[in-house]
Amino acid sequence: MAAPAETLIGMSGGVDSSVCALLLVQAGESVAGLFMQNWSDDGSGECRAEDDRRDALAICGRLGIPFHARDFSKAYWDGVFEHFLAEYRAGRTPNPDVLCNREIKFKTFLDEARALGATRIATGHYARIDRRGGLWRLLRGADPGKDQSYFLHQLGQEQLAATRFPIGHLPKAEVRRMAREAGLPTAAKKDSTGICFIGERDFRSFLAQYLPARRGEIRSVDGQALGEHEGVFYYTLGQREGLALGGVKGRPQAPWYVVDKDVAGNILYVDQGSESRFLMSSRLVAIEASWTAGQAPADVFECTAKTRYRQADEPCRVEMDGDGRLAVRFERPQRAVTPGQSVVFYAGVECLGGAVIESTDAPVDELERGSG
Repeated sequence: MAAPAETLIGMSGGVDSSVCALLLVQAGESVAGLFMQNWSDDGSGECRAEDDRRDALAICGRLGIPFHARDFSKAYWDGVFEHFLAEYRAGRTPNPDVLCNREIKFKTFLDEARALGATRIATGHYARIDRRGGLWRLLRGADPGKDQSYFLHQLGQEQLAATRFPIGHLPKAEVRRMAREAGLPTAAKKDSTGICFIGERDFRSFLAQYLPARRGEIRSVDGQALGEHEGVFYYTLGQREGLALGGVKGRPQAPWYVVDKDVAGNILYVDQGSESRFLMSSRLVAIEASWTAGQAPADVFECTAKTRYRQADEPCRVEMDGDGRLAVRFERPQRAVTPGQSVVFYAGVECLGGAVIESTDAPVDELERGSG
């Protein structure tokens, strides 16, 4: 009986995990691949699980490494999707990719790797790990356009010590070039998008299967009824699309943006202008902080932060609170900081950790809440 592989690679069926496996095989390491089935397709959209499984199997076959497949769909439902629905139900906008990494890719998958005799895992994430002063550090990926450290900020010392990111030092173009030169069948495969493990689909229709639509009023910030929405759950702060608000008599010809959601009253509040003052905030309060080092750098410290994935780093001051909350004050106002999303902290290339946004100082208490 063959000895178990030392490293188990998360094989998604995409080009990134394919090159991750290629590099480890070329380095002569003892590896095997594992494909995770994390969603039982409900027929509501493009869920490519079977195609992806075949591609993952083909890559392992081409590289001559053992292939495993596991169904983690119950763990995904219990650990990620139920929370996802509860957050939308409460009027917040969750980030399932963050929770998916913590609960599935670096918990359930890591546990399974150890059960198979592996001592570590490897994935095709664009991030890096190093060790300094006896602590493992999570670093940004070298390709700034693909860096995924934002989604990995909840990894702690145990996960970082047992994880490798073989392509984190590479730009995406180089990854595809290496796949082409090695003749890997995934070299030109389109990157996956959409909800983690669920795939691309009409988001509103998908969510409506679990949170039935309940139509309600769309109101301006001064209380005027402007139209109807399909359900406040389906909208997020700063959103412009899907409001179906054309020209409104007496109002400028300018786009409308979501600035607040009254879940109890089933009312959506909108304002004109992407920089509406109701969308701007300089301070936020966050909960459920997670630090890669196991604790915050200090009770009060300065760093940079992102409140959404594609955002540029913004300088801020972080103050820890004794009740587990933390307050973040930015040097300049931020747009559409959204409860339920993550604020993630950086010191240069190092990702320090992050927390879940609970509230901001956007002036929504000044909205006209009357009947219109």
